[in-house]
Amino acid sequence: MATARDLDAAFAAQPRERFLPEAMRAKAYYDGPLSIGFGQTNSQPRTVRAMLELLDVHPGQRCLDVGSGSGWTTALLATLVGPEGSVLGLERVPTLVADGASNVADAGLPWASVRTAAPGVLGAPDDAPFDRILVSAMASRLPLDLVAQLRPGGVLVVPVAGRMRRVVRGLPPRDDPRDAEVTEHGRYRFVPLVTDPA
Repeated sequence: MATARDLDAAFAAQPRERFLPEAMRAKAYYDGPLSIGFGQTNSQPRTVRAMLELLDVHPGQRCLDVGSGSGWTTALLATLVGPEGSVLGLERVPTLVADGASNVADAGLPWASVRTAAPGVLGAPDDAPFDRILVSAMASRLPLDLVAQLRPGGVLVVPVAGRMRRVVRGLPPRDDPRDAEVTEHGRYRFVPLVTDPA
């Protein structure tokens, strides 16, 4: 289980300024979202930490990072899972994909990667299942497509209609994505999830 000390170490190892455009680096310690261009933001550090606490990442896990932006959350997840785990970051803006991939590579995390999200596809179903899925964009309804990409017992953290949701997929025989355990954890604002669930 990721402890407060684990999270402190991950944030120390992956300082926010390394993942910001040069013009925004002076604001790295501002506890609010910062623009990374193309209508996208680098999320508020307090929010990122809260999401990672809910996600409860363990060493060796396989994680999916939806809306990886400039790669900061991908790098944080990779630090938490360690080299025995893996992290796949997905981003839809080509320039941010390139920037995020470069930032993650510069962080020395070869078990993490960033690639372009497939048009019209939510998540990475061909790479599933995942132990943990983090979504840094607001869905209008619970994305069951992503729940289906979790292993039984896996966890999804996603903002839905203004509220943070923690979703735990059940164990067989109760592992139907529609029967997942969902809890709410406060109000948040994010850019919209473009490939929203149908």
